[in-house]
Amino acid sequence: MKRFSRLILASSIALLTACGPEANAPAQTSAPATSTAAAENAASVAQVFGKPVIYQVMTRLFGNTNPTNKPWGTIEENGVGKFSDFTPQALAEIRALGADYIWYTGALHHALVRDYTDYGIANDDPDVVKGRAGSPYAIKDYYSVNPDLASDPAQRMEEFKALIQRSHDAGLKVIIDIVPNHVARNYQSLDKPDGVRDFGADDDTSVAYARDNNFYYVPGESFQVPVAEDGYQPLNGEAHTLVDGEFSEMPAKWTGNDSRAPQPAQGDWYETVKINFGVRPDGSHDFPALPAEYAQKDFRAHAEFWAEQDVPDTWKKFRQITDYWLAIGVDGFRYDMSGMVPVEFWSYLNSSIKMQKPDALLLAEIYEPEVYRDYIRLGKMDYLYDKVGTYDAIRAVMEGKAGTDPLVDIQQSLDGIEEHMLRFMENHDEQRIGSPEFAGNPRAGIPAMVVSATISGAPTLVYFGQELGEPGAGDAGFGKASRTTIFDYWSVPSIRRWNNDGQFNSAQLSESEQSLRAFYSKLLNFSHQSPALTGEYLDLHRYNREHGENYGEQHYSFARWSGDDRLLVIANFAAADTAAKLKIPAELTKSWQLAPGKYTLTNQLQPGSVELTVAEDLTGTAQLALPALSGQILKLTR
Repeated sequence: MKRFSRLILASSIALLTACGPEANAPAQTSAPATSTAAAENAASVAQVFGKPVIYQVMTRLFGNTNPTNKPWGTIEENGVGKFSDFTPQALAEIRALGADYIWYTGALHHALVRDYTDYGIANDDPDVVKGRAGSPYAIKDYYSVNPDLASDPAQRMEEFKALIQRSHDAGLKVIIDIVPNHVARNYQSLDKPDGVRDFGADDDTSVAYARDNNFYYVPGESFQVPVAEDGYQPLNGEAHTLVDGEFSEMPAKWTGNDSRAPQPAQGDWYETVKINFGVRPDGSHDFPALPAEYAQKDFRAHAEFWAEQDVPDTWKKFRQITDYWLAIGVDGFRYDMSGMVPVEFWSYLNSSIKMQKPDALLLAEIYEPEVYRDYIRLGKMDYLYDKVGTYDAIRAVMEGKAGTDPLVDIQQSLDGIEEHMLRFMENHDEQRIGSPEFAGNPRAGIPAMVVSATISGAPTLVYFGQELGEPGAGDAGFGKASRTTIFDYWSVPSIRRWNNDGQFNSAQLSESEQSLRAFYSKLLNFSHQSPALTGEYLDLHRYNREHGENYGEQHYSFARWSGDDRLLVIANFAAADTAAKLKIPAELTKSWQLAPGKYTLTNQLQPGSVELTVAEDLTGTAQLALPALSGQILKLTR
């Protein structure tokens, strides 16, 4: 069954059983004020074929229009974006771009350097905070949101709930991060529900490990702040009452990246502590094994299995956390570094989530291809990062370090799971396409995105500003140029121009920014509407490397089809125009039931068409003009 059918089924289950939080959600009372195009696009959400598009935003940066951008600057100097900056107009325009999910990165309350003691929040020690605004992956309170993002910190949860409702009103589903592998060293939940205990509150700290401890310990030794390297100083050397090279933690806990030293290195994730999921220090498991046959069973069977098992305390704590956010109205979770957490836990957690909300989107950051199938089939993940495969291979082409030939083998290696592999060319961890450290030209992302967005029925991720060619320039403090900072108070120049005093339009955008955004909008919206992109796939690259004319290692092509929706996709990664003859094997023309003759291929991304000639032997030929750094989606019309 194709993904579209599964999504419709899941949505129907949710509506019939009213088992999700939306069953009690308040009705929409008014339509958001939008442009006509945005409103029409939002209204078309029910017509989407099921290929999701996720728009990721660094929440604190999105609405910040302060242009100061002083390295290590304070909120007063550099400003900060708020939940309220995601206005109905802003959200409608994101929807119009083609997104149907919005991932609010950094929404949860994480460690940061700012005094919120008036609200009962303990100060965080800059010695164990990265940057001034702090890493969104050092969670301080899983049951609250970042007070920086609220107009009134005392009402921060109410403001976030209102943002969820605005997002839903705009036709966008909401994703937030769950960071299971580690938490901030100063974890302390002020807003946990009754009956919930903090991580570590009941740990036996006299031992390195116990199954129901939430942390690992170095008994008898206290934590020591890392020895600074390369002249690093917290807050860039600014005087602060807590900056003294010390942080009180006795006994020391293991660090988030598995460092067991009481004094981690500067390059370790020293701002976080490792969570214990019942994995002993020798790597063996202290929890029930999930039988191998459960790879073939659905989430209901997984939930039934775990209902009879005794599981570690940490597992139960994370189920409480996801239950809480589902009840508030969140539609999915992006799991940070999920490969560092045992797959059995994911079976337990994800089956619990799906029992409540069958259409919840569950996305895993993972970089180990050898366990991909386990995390999908046993761990019940919907999607995994396709980073070390497709992303890395396409990036190598863009940087001139490799040709496109490896992409064929990579796609073959994903056979059977390709529809579960999230495709992207930017996110908060990766360098911006337009940065000199990557391609140096945002238009180099055009062929990359055409391939990335059409090669499978899996979601496409776009990182805010990518559609404008944002280069991520400027050292923000802890964050360095080429990646838009996630650690500092900062603003994003291209997003500021698009914001345009809250109008969210093209008035201040350059011609190149407008052109690039138009391309992204066309591509992403097309990917929603084409049944072919959740249908069949045939590689054309290897055939054309042998039979095509003027077709080389900087080109890439494949076919996608479902019923009468039949597409040829070809990308030119070269910086020069090419005139090529694309050859079509008889295998494809037979699948498409084409008789000898001439057919029209209509370009779906820009005006124009070309002719496809099918010979008596049922091989085909199309003469193509391939502009530099371009991608074409050609639809067969009779």
